[in-house]
Amino acid sequence: MEEEEGQPRADPLIITDKATMRKWSRTMRAQSKTISLVPTMGYLHQGHISLITQAHTHSDLTVLSIYINPGQFAPSEDLSTYPSDFHADLDKLRNAFPGRGVDVVFHPFDLYDYGEGRSRRSAASDCCDSGSAGNGVVSCVEDGKSGGHETWVRDLDFPVTVIGSEIVRESDGLALSSRNVYLSPEERKKALSISKSLSRAKLAAENGQQSCSELKNSVVQSIIEAGGKVDYAEIVDQDTLQVVDLVDRPLVFCVAAWFGKVRLIDNMEVDV
Repeated sequence: MEEEEGQPRADPLIITDKATMRKWSRTMRAQSKTISLVPTMGYLHQGHISLITQAHTHSDLTVLSIYINPGQFAPSEDLSTYPSDFHADLDKLRNAFPGRGVDVVFHPFDLYDYGEGRSRRSAASDCCDSGSAGNGVVSCVEDGKSGGHETWVRDLDFPVTVIGSEIVRESDGLALSSRNVYLSPEERKKALSISKSLSRAKLAAENGQQSCSELKNSVVQSIIEAGGKVDYAEIVDQDTLQVVDLVDRPLVFCVAAWFGKVRLIDNMEVDV
């Protein structure tokens, strides 16, 4: 017999249509149930599992989204080669949570529909520079066209609480990422310069270094010396994500860097 909606289940309900997902969540909220969403691009690892575990402590129900979002790719990254194995992801959920894992897996093909059969990917290709990979995933807002998002901040006033969690790392400090599988052994060794330089910058800030530019320069230099190419390195306010010049409040150091053909991201909070 099929279990009632909203009840814990060993195998999650799989929803692929956003209208169905919206209906399910509204039905659950109408029953006064709270919902945690763990957004992922799939190819699950222990970092994702830790988020699901934490989600259980904050709500009645847990939804895991598996959606390879084109907007999260740099122009030179090939969207089509991002690692993906949906059935293996379901197996990982079953193995990690023999009982209740997640209540719903939301697995849409494309969240963005611009009419006339166009998805976000094709719409982006119409109005944006698609870059060397030809994936057309950059926001079109800057071009004054209708293909991109135009509202980003708390103006939307959604009744949503964003709950952060510590980054799960390998034993040597490398942040877990689905992209790590593409690193060669040598590239992986060099990529440790990201977490090591961030840790040194964090320690320097906590010991009184206040110049954000000097802290950024130290991290950038370390990554370059290791053979990486820095995409961005910024120190921002933890709450607003606005770039700051001085270490005088809780901050987060955000970095993206290339090693070979792999773009890695990492961040580290600094509490002063």
